[in-house]
Amino acid sequence: MSDCQSLGDCEDTRIERLYEYLDGALSHDDIVEIKEHLDGCPECAEEHDLECVIRSVVKRSCTEAAPATLKASILARISQIQTAEH
Repeated sequence: MSDCQSLGDCEDTRIERLYEYLDGALSHDDIVEIKEHLDGCPECAEEHDLECVIRSVVKRSCTEAAPATLKASILARISQIQTAEH
């Protein structure tokens, strides 16, 4: 039985710590603790892997630039709305 299963409803706390771990927001000791936990807990390791995939996809999609025509269309619409409000 993994640590998470034996602790009952620790899932939210574990997930929050996993996010902090991936964000690099933990102390060295906490990082070591999370790494050790991931090595022994398939449930958390699966969550870790899924979050890594999600972050990779989001990061990749954030580097794509919107087409210039879309930007022009949005700015024109904003201008129309501002003109209508005044």
